[in-house]
This record gives sequence, structure tokens and C-alpha cells, in this order.
Amino acid sequence: MTALSVNINKIATLRNARGGEIPNLLEHAQNIEKFGANGITVHPRPDQRHIKYEDVRILKKHLKVELNIEGNPKEKSFIDLVLETAPKQVTLVPDTTGQLTSDHGWDTIKEKEFLIEMNDLFSSKGIRTSLFVDPEEKFIAGAKETGADRIELYTESYAALYRKDRSIAISPYIKAAQIASNLNLGINAGHDLNLENLNFFFSNIPNIKEVSIGHALIADALDYGMGNTVKMYLNALKK
Repeated sequence: MTALSVNINKIATLRNARGGEIPNLLEHAQNIEKFGANGITVHPRPDQRHIKYEDVRILKKHLKVELNIEGNPKEKSFIDLVLETAPKQVTLVPDTTGQLTSDHGWDTIKEKEFLIEMNDLFSSKGIRTSLFVDPEEKFIAGAKETGADRIELYTESYAALYRKDRSIAISPYIKAAQIASNLNLGINAGHDLNLENLNFFFSNIPNIKEVSIGHALIADALDYGMGNTVKMYLNALKK
């Protein structure tokens, strides 16, 4: 089964816009869990403009589903937070400070020694590691050499090309998934996946372990309600 991990950054963004605790991040995370999602993803950034470090501590204490923490391990505060909270999975993303959203994967060749160090550190604490990568053979092979458990395929280019030509859009991801499977790397995926393009992606990459979806899912919940929306995304992960 392909797991659905819901990224709740946008809920935190709405809360922070006004201050206070409305909407309540933990309550929404627990509802998402109740509605059938398999995990919760958070991506704290150094400026804490959406997810705050304390949010992560609270979520780890109360959630029953898997917690996936995304972020840049070149920030010491991020490393300390992951080691403190010990989530089931950490997804390492090469964000720059102040970046609006993730827009590229790791150069796993150039950053090999650093990523080996990070994977070793987190793995020693029993935390599954995943590297955010573009669908390029050299970077996937490089991810294997760092000792990562999984890769997360950066799917922005797939989403951007989907309406124009879905076959062309999915082609590099099929090849990337085959390479990762041959290397015994688990495969996650995320970025701009939505109700329109998710099922086609899933149907062509049946060995995908997890999709992480936030912006589109939270936006859809404004129209359909969170419970219905989570179920719609789960249904999209079925043949």
C-alpha cells in the first residue's frame, strides 16, 4: 500500500497569520489521522514562519501515525530538533534560508560526504532517512552511496507537464523508480501532486511507498471538507 502523509504546514501558516491557536494544529493533525491518513509531514524552517519547533514536539507526543520531518540538515537547529523528537522518518531537503518552497533536489555527488554523515547520524538513532532528489540517474545512484533508506522524488516537473502531455511528464519518473528499485532504495514522492495528477502517477509507479501532499490537499479541504478530502486522496492511491 502507498502511504499518504499529509503535510500540515499550510494549517500552521493560517494560524500564524493571526496569532493564537486558531486553527489548532494538533486537533487538525489528529483529525487527519482519524480520517485515515497514514502519516503527518511537517517542514519547519529556521524562521518558523509556519511550523514551529514546539509544534513538532507536541505532534510527536500525541500522534499515532508516522511523523515525517522535512528540512535542511545544514541548519544545526534542525538536526537538534530531529534528534530530540526522533520521528519515524526524516526527509533531508536542500532548502536555502528564506526559500518560499522546495524547488530542487540534492546533488548527491557533490554533497556525498555530508549526506553520509547525516544519514549515519539519524540512522544511529533509529530514524529512517529519505533524500529529496530530482529524477536523475546520477543523483539516485549517489543517494544509494550515502546510505539513505529512501529517496523522495521531487515531482514539480511532472505536475507542470501533466496537462500538456502526461506520458512525457511521467517518463523520467518511471525510469527513476526503476533505478531506485534496482538499487534497493525505497521510493517516496512529493511536490504539487493533487487530485488531478496523483492517480496517474501512482498507477505508473506502483512500488512507491509514500506520497507527501500538503498545499493542494489543504486547499481542496476548503471546498470538500478535510474528512472528504483525505478520503479522496486515499482513493486516488488505488488502481
